[in-house]
Amino acid sequence: MTELVTVLNDYLWAKLLVILLVAIGLFLTVYLGFIQFKFFPEMVRLLGDGRNRDKSKKTVSSLQAFMIGMAARIGTGNIAGVATAVALGGPGAVFWMWLMALIGSASAFVESTLAQLYKVKDGSSWRGGPAYYMEKALGNRKLGVIFSILITLSFGLIFNAVQANTIAASINNEFGVNTKTSAIVLAIITALIIFGGVHSVAKFSTVLVPIKAGFYIILALWVMIANFDILPDVFGAIFSEGIFTFKQMFGGVMGAAVLHGIRRGLFSNEAGMGSAPNAAATADVTHPVKQGFIQALGVIVDTFIICSSTAMIVLVSGVYKTSELSGIPLTQESLRVSVGDFAATFVSISVFLFALSTIMGNYYYGESNISFMKHSKKTIYLYRFAVIGMVLFGALYSAELIWSLADIFMGLMVIVNLYAITRLAKVARALLKDYIAQKKQGLDPVFNADKIDNLPGREHLEAWIDEKDVKKNVG
Repeated sequence: MTELVTVLNDYLWAKLLVILLVAIGLFLTVYLGFIQFKFFPEMVRLLGDGRNRDKSKKTVSSLQAFMIGMAARIGTGNIAGVATAVALGGPGAVFWMWLMALIGSASAFVESTLAQLYKVKDGSSWRGGPAYYMEKALGNRKLGVIFSILITLSFGLIFNAVQANTIAASINNEFGVNTKTSAIVLAIITALIIFGGVHSVAKFSTVLVPIKAGFYIILALWVMIANFDILPDVFGAIFSEGIFTFKQMFGGVMGAAVLHGIRRGLFSNEAGMGSAPNAAATADVTHPVKQGFIQALGVIVDTFIICSSTAMIVLVSGVYKTSELSGIPLTQESLRVSVGDFAATFVSISVFLFALSTIMGNYYYGESNISFMKHSKKTIYLYRFAVIGMVLFGALYSAELIWSLADIFMGLMVIVNLYAITRLAKVARALLKDYIAQKKQGLDPVFNADKIDNLPGREHLEAWIDEKDVKKNVG
């Protein structure tokens, strides 16, 4: 079973997904006028500019929505995934992670802008994502249901089992804590947070994400400063091997650096996958483009700061050249060489924090998509217990098969979502033009659907057209 899944997984990625991700990412980058470069300062500015103005309203700010997305992005993929990519693909894999983050941030902008545009009311909050714009803008509910099933199975259940397994294994290796004990503790923490709803997840993510990322970045900087003399060689290897694999691609060869760099890079930054838009839709902003910019920034932050931290730790040590280690053990051994034995303990703590917040972000993605398929409290409660059960299962059993299944479901999600955002790219570009026009007038952009011609699904824009206008359009 494991071998069959692995073969299918490799075929899906080598023959289809890498080409799709590169081609569509490049198309959207050019089509949108290289927004990830041109509007990078605006992305940074908006990150601190989108807090709730009215604190009495129980809404999610753009910063909190950004943190929910980053909570899901910044997980064991940043530590284990990047180390595995370097072990299997060499320094050139890092080059491809960087390249795909730059290209993919355009995809992230489109999917998150669309999620904001077609979001729906959920009590005092908002929810949305690819399933919602597939139904409302493309008029294809069946496609939305297919996507909802894929993301709920992969993020809500399978990915969370992987995260729990990583936490339990790391704590057991470092502290000798029984995996059963870890499983029970993880299940209790998960239950306490997810039964609090999206606001609980948002608050938890807003506090934990900066802490966990900050400490890890400081450690990586320490390693780089201590080994400053060999950094030119490290960067030289990244670019020389990356450019070499570029030549391989033109020759029809899909090398290990390309495959593992793109696959693990996508698992970490999620650009174009359709997961982060579920978080983007929760934000209370005045214009959909604002959250599109913020989520595009998330891809860049995740890859160029967090993933690069692990890459530098592994590459500077040189352990990957002489050892058969991969994943977290490779990161731990690299830190032992560069810093000392205490570093292994730090990695275990980092893994716990990274994976725990990822479980929270993943959980919310599933909840949002279950609500799309069938909005009932009973279904949500069943899903919450299923998540807790998968956390228990993942902490107790081997994750080899689960990782391969996760890759397959992730790949299928990408195919469905890329199809949708490619067809709806013109909508995102129209909203971008509206945003730019208002900025040139010195305004803080506020979206008005009536200013956009031929906007698909206009009658379904719950957040942007008042009820009187909706009735008038429908009538």
